[in-house]
Amino acid sequence: MGILERIKEIEAEMARTQKNKATEYHLGQLKAKIAKLRTQLLEPPKGSTGGGEGFEVTKFGHGRVALIGFPSVGKSTLLTMLTGTHSEAASYEFTTLTCIPGIIHYNDTKIQLLDLPGIIEGASEGKGRGRQVIAVAKSSDLVLMVLDASKSEGHRQILTRELEAVGLRLNKRPPQIYFKRKKTGGISFNSMIPLTHVDEKLCYQILHEYKIHNAEVLFREDATVDDFIDVIEGNRKYIKCVYVYNKIDVVGIDDVDKLARQPNSLLNLDRLLARMWEEMGLVRVYTKPQGQQPDFTDPVVLSTDRGGCTVEDFCNHIHRSLVKDVKYVLVWGTSARHYPQHCGLGHVLQDEDVVQIVKKKEKEEGGRGRFKSHTNAPARISDREKKAPLKT
Repeated sequence: MGILERIKEIEAEMARTQKNKATEYHLGQLKAKIAKLRTQLLEPPKGSTGGGEGFEVTKFGHGRVALIGFPSVGKSTLLTMLTGTHSEAASYEFTTLTCIPGIIHYNDTKIQLLDLPGIIEGASEGKGRGRQVIAVAKSSDLVLMVLDASKSEGHRQILTRELEAVGLRLNKRPPQIYFKRKKTGGISFNSMIPLTHVDEKLCYQILHEYKIHNAEVLFREDATVDDFIDVIEGNRKYIKCVYVYNKIDVVGIDDVDKLARQPNSLLNLDRLLARMWEEMGLVRVYTKPQGQQPDFTDPVVLSTDRGGCTVEDFCNHIHRSLVKDVKYVLVWGTSARHYPQHCGLGHVLQDEDVVQIVKKKEKEEGGRGRFKSHTNAPARISDREKKAPLKT
């Protein structure tokens, strides 16, 4: 029996099983088995060299955005309007057969936008080259899910289910669960708050399903069984997603109002770039050389998802060896309490801040003062070499 058949068999068993207190342990084990099988499904076949045609393109710019959606929903048209890059659009499905990149110039930054082929139901199982499309989406900083307004709810649920099946968690944060494998000592289970979805016995059974018999587990929040399985797998990608609705002229005003009130949704093109900027959390930092005016032409672009936004991250972005030479920095902008503010390496920068780096001074060879402090002579005062008397 293949992996897909085993997954469908377990899903059918879960559908037949009633959900109550007596069956929660059995359902938890079944969920762990499905997660293991789906992880095996994504692994390359044994003996393969990993070759073959893929969709991956070289990363460029300060951020990457992927267009995900069903065939013929308007992804290629959206790419052409935002970037000027020509992507063929036609009235038949699967017009786009590979990944087409484009560059958005916005707020002195360059954002890479990827037009991916449409995915269909069953993409997580490999239908329609869905695995290659989803793999590129995993490498992105933001997902734009383009939906047909007349079929939005059904398509949205299908696409979300397909992306979650391969480890993409849309608009979710990582669960606050500490998990660490050990070599000996058994399983140590603790929780900081009362748990309503899982208990110690259920966690033990899930860990034994993964053949883990020595580990430390600490729940910092009231997480679910699925959250605990995600932490054990350790290959989940938590990514932000904006739902872009196209063809809104084919639905009534009541449906448009309902779509506009849903979270993370956009119906017009005017707010799209600004919303992408907000969701990606890009921070522009301008440099100021000592004794000169700030350089507002080429900012250093930081992001929380791409390394962090502290002064240390800013220095590492310029050069890795710069951090050890920094004495302090002067900051102008919204993150500073006064202008300029003396800050250390842990200061968190905000958008459009101006930073001036002050380096440590090298020690002088001869020292300062009337007596030399840096010499190879003995350290006793009586033996120190005196300088010539000062002229008065």
